[in-house]
Amino acid sequence: MSCIRSLVAVSFLASAGFSTAVTAQEMISDTTARKQPLKTWGVQFEEFEYRYSDDNEELGVWNADAFYGTDEFKVRLLTTGEYEIEEQAYETLENQLVGQIPISRFFDAKAGVRFDTPEGPDRTYAVLGVAGLAPQWFEIDANLYVSNEGETSAELDAEYELLLTNYWILGATLDATVAFSEDREIGVGKGLVSTETGLRVRYDLVDRAFSPYLGVVHERKYGDTADFAQADGGGREDWFAVIGARIVF
Repeated sequence: MSCIRSLVAVSFLASAGFSTAVTAQEMISDTTARKQPLKTWGVQFEEFEYRYSDDNEELGVWNADAFYGTDEFKVRLLTTGEYEIEEQAYETLENQLVGQIPISRFFDAKAGVRFDTPEGPDRTYAVLGVAGLAPQWFEIDANLYVSNEGETSAELDAEYELLLTNYWILGATLDATVAFSEDREIGVGKGLVSTETGLRVRYDLVDRAFSPYLGVVHERKYGDTADFAQADGGGREDWFAVIGARIVF
């Protein structure tokens, strides 16, 4: 009887030990899985719009971002462009492929390449920049560019959104470009090149995935860049009425 009791006790302890080991292994596996960075992807058209200027110019404009990765590292494809509807030609076309990592609680650093098809020869740039949320809830995207011709420039994009109601949002944007050297072949002078300011009122629909808007945009060129534009038959500034949508996939 004593022998039987001993065998039962040993079996029970072995079973308990095996169960504990299995449970511990499951806990370790679960913890390890939760520590793995969550991979995400998405596509967003911050601007997808039609513009009509005060001198009857019609443009199709987009500003889109596709990304894939984790909170620790993601790859982004950024594309912006302006298409002249009457001329059936691109006025500007810019694509960037960058890698992005966090450098603080609110800001990421990014680096990559940019490919441009402006009016004139194509350009390729190295890109180095930061993007994130500044104090007072301003969204900031600042970049330094060095072209394959050795020309350098910088660009600052800032956006602020004011929540009028839970669905109505007023968005203000400012894009400014500065060139540290002249690139006459693509009509860029040294100094402040251009600014674009905009006000858009949008209404969030479909769980904020589709948000139509109306607005106004002002574009202006400065210094030698404005002189180059006028010499080529263009103007220094334009006002646009815009209608479009913000789309998130």
